[in-house]
Amino acid sequence: MRCLQSTIFATFSLVLFLAVSGCRNAETNGNDAETSRGHPANRSSASQNTDASTIATIPTYTFEVVNVWPHDPTAFTQGLVFHEGFLLESTGQYGESSLRKVELKTGKVMKRISVPRQFFAEGLTLLRGKLFQLTWTERKGFIYDADTLQLQDSFSYGGQGWGLTNDGDSLIMSDGTHQLRFIDPLTFQVEKTVDVFDEGRPLRELNELEFVNGEIFANIWHRDEIVRLDPQLGKILGWIDLKGLLPPDGRQRDPEAVLNGIAFDKEGKRLFVTGKLWPSVFEIKVKERKTGT
Repeated sequence: MRCLQSTIFATFSLVLFLAVSGCRNAETNGNDAETSRGHPANRSSASQNTDASTIATIPTYTFEVVNVWPHDPTAFTQGLVFHEGFLLESTGQYGESSLRKVELKTGKVMKRISVPRQFFAEGLTLLRGKLFQLTWTERKGFIYDADTLQLQDSFSYGGQGWGLTNDGDSLIMSDGTHQLRFIDPLTFQVEKTVDVFDEGRPLRELNELEFVNGEIFANIWHRDEIVRLDPQLGKILGWIDLKGLLPPDGRQRDPEAVLNGIAFDKEGKRLFVTGKLWPSVFEIKVKERKTGT
């Protein structure tokens, strides 16, 4: 009987031990799962580190001024195009918006087409002999002959109009967000959108645009920087730091007297930049920033 009792007691103890051990293991595993579920940042740390490594490889460029040309200091520059030795410029402000043909070396306005007073003109691009000009909130664009500046047609689009360029096939438009819209120049239907992120965050207020050697150069509103973008992916390829190009004491006392205007001479491989109400257009050469500077 004692043997039977001892056997029963031993068996019971073993079962109890295994049950307790199983509960502890289950509790431990449950806590591990809860920790992972309750702290999603722990799961994403690897990807964040990967992003940081990628970000660290994005180059920053500086500039060298090659030439300085006069610019109308009353021009509220919103778009800039180089065409056959002249600058074609879209200027904004209600009641003052215009399309201009400007002599590069003198800054003289050779021809000026006024935009109706109810429109605030914005980005400008040249495609297949035609100039396409956006307006800010009016959702209407204008089409001009590139040589005569004669108004030919108009078109409509959704949202706001900020910057405009093209890749030879599609119009590429910014609207103040982190998105670029590719638009068919015949139907004006959106073909696709490309999102732009900086360190995982939307890079908003993409403004004036220029297509340069297969990249999109984008001005960021109120920043003395140009971001270089892969047009297909929206990936940041580099930054051009233009701080010091026109110091604050060389600008008008207007919060909107900011960098805004990029034009590229494809044949001469020249890059021009200016800003709203700036007294100068700068021809610059983009240079890699030396380590430690």
